[in-house]
Amino acid sequence: MSEQFEMIAKTFQGLEEILAEELTTLGANDIQIGRRMVSFTGDKRMMYKANFCLRTAIRILKPIKNFTAKDADEVYNQIQAIPWEEYLDVNKTFAIDAVVFSEEFRHSKFVSYKVKDAIVDYFRKKTGKRPSVRINNPDVLLNIHIAQTTCTLSLDSSGESLHRRGYRQEQVDAPLNEVLAAGMLLMTGWRGECDLIDPMCGSGTIPIEAALIARNIAPGVFRKGFAFEKWVDFDSEMFDEIYNDDSQEREFTHKIYGYDNNPKANEIATHNIKAAGVSKDVTLKLQPFQQFEQPQEKSIIVMNPPYGERISTNDLLGLYQMIGERLKHAFVGNEAWVLSYREECFDQIGLKPSKKVPLFNGALECEFRKYEIFDGKYKEFKSQEGEGEEKKETEGNYDTSRPRERKEFKPRGEGEFKPRREGEFKPRREGEFKPRKEGDFKPRREEGSFTRDDKDRKPRGEFRGERDSRAPREFRGNREPRIPKKEEE
Repeated sequence: MSEQFEMIAKTFQGLEEILAEELTTLGANDIQIGRRMVSFTGDKRMMYKANFCLRTAIRILKPIKNFTAKDADEVYNQIQAIPWEEYLDVNKTFAIDAVVFSEEFRHSKFVSYKVKDAIVDYFRKKTGKRPSVRINNPDVLLNIHIAQTTCTLSLDSSGESLHRRGYRQEQVDAPLNEVLAAGMLLMTGWRGECDLIDPMCGSGTIPIEAALIARNIAPGVFRKGFAFEKWVDFDSEMFDEIYNDDSQEREFTHKIYGYDNNPKANEIATHNIKAAGVSKDVTLKLQPFQQFEQPQEKSIIVMNPPYGERISTNDLLGLYQMIGERLKHAFVGNEAWVLSYREECFDQIGLKPSKKVPLFNGALECEFRKYEIFDGKYKEFKSQEGEGEEKKETEGNYDTSRPRERKEFKPRGEGEFKPRREGEFKPRREGEFKPRKEGDFKPRREEGSFTRDDKDRKPRGEFRGERDSRAPREFRGNREPRIPKKEEE
């Protein structure tokens, strides 16, 4: 039976439950939700699949040691006690990423230097030689996380952040992160059952991620490599099977529409969509939202309008007022999801949201709001859907209630998040997920294996050049192969 071990999937705050559901679908065990992370157990195949298939994970860490340290010397001694030849060849390169939330350790770079010194001194004593540090594209990337005096040292199996899918050729100012876009789409419950519209699509991130979800295409298929491919125990045959297995992909019979009033953004989105191989699923149009008309088919809108932070808008409030007007008059019978930052912008929409989800877009504390657009009374609208829920009647979606206390959203820096109270994370299904405290990671060695059906596989393309990149997989169905991104000078 294959060895089971603990792993940690990092994500954005607000996407933890979505990531946990992804891991459940993938077949992971012992799934437990934390703050901006989900821990789970699995074998080597599960680690490969987590990197290749998860849409809402930023990176996958494999903890190799947990310890308590009150000062830098204790960190050094604990790190030097690790049998490093099991993880790193003396002729290979390594780098260290330190994340520190502690009064004892105020500077993450200082922690990185102590870990580096411990590893280098270990090999000098053992072999008389030392491995080299390489900041960009190292052979082994290590992560040390310190919460007060609790330390966790992990191998980073992902390398470059998993939000860097590999299909983006160009981008507009302030592009939406791919992981956040995928999380927003999964949060709506949409899986390709109807048309999807992004009326302000920018460089096309939401339409592309929607197409990948609709067809169940693994986001890792575009990447040139993962950090675990350079590990001493890398199983290339196992990963070839995962990479070439497209048996879970499905047909998509609806359409995805992306609109924008910026010709340059439309051009960029066209290139990105073609590079992702989803041109037949996504239709782009140069059109302002003011000209949006009622779609003929059942549809859902998912949009990320400008906030007025990194993108200046001459009349930001007027923009959101126009969004509300179009939704009320040209999207009746459907639902729309809007991500934004300012409360005063949401107020201008003039619709009463049926759901509010806190999400972070970078350092901005945003909300993702759901609007159910109906004509007439809310109770009649819900009864037509067969739900028959008893709710207060309101005319249309207009929020006619008294002014509520305004919530002020403020940008928040890394490390300023307050720990959640115990029990604040609530599982969606009883007994499925368990909350755990940050830093409380313990390696596990439970017996068990991940089973899968044996299928005929086609061999993966041979690696090309110095970078361990693989040839694009030959896609089935109506998708064209992706266009490899040009190497930077």
